[in-house]
Amino acid sequence: MKSWPHAPSRQVCGPGLYCVTAGTYCKERLFDTPEKLSLLEDSLLREAEVFGWQIQAWAVFSNHYHFVGIAPEEGAQFQRFLGKVHTHTATELNKLDSAPGRQVWYRFWDTHLTFEKSYLARLAYVHNNPVHHKLVARADQYEWCSAQWFKAKAELAFYETVMGFATDRVNVIDDF
Repeated sequence: MKSWPHAPSRQVCGPGLYCVTAGTYCKERLFDTPEKLSLLEDSLLREAEVFGWQIQAWAVFSNHYHFVGIAPEEGAQFQRFLGKVHTHTATELNKLDSAPGRQVWYRFWDTHLTFEKSYLARLAYVHNNPVHHKLVARADQYEWCSAQWFKAKAELAFYETVMGFATDRVNVIDDF
């Protein structure tokens, strides 16, 4: 069967490691203040915990976000998990902007990570994404990503291994 490149990705159907990206409608920079970025980050992390996801890395921006996480046994709840994040953030954002009914989210993409090097490279990619987007010189300077947390909590050898991974060939949708 041929795959259609614009069809929604629905790969998350069981436990495992995944890299997920979601983007705003028309790539609009709607999460454009610290308050709005915190709203998105807090919602993502809270709902991940509620739905049993173990988030390994995250980065939140004005028009998209990425995360790497371990899906629970009930991986089919993925759409409910993201649905909660997107519904809550859209509702709250539209209240803040006095824009009721505005479409905030466009779609999401997910990749099942089955090789250790793919996992490590995507961890590095997500942690370093604020640098990729030229928002900061060092990833741990960006408040709405896991780089600072990772630097403080990870064992030094693992931190150095992950952060030493080249990410120039990582295939993540990130044309925002």
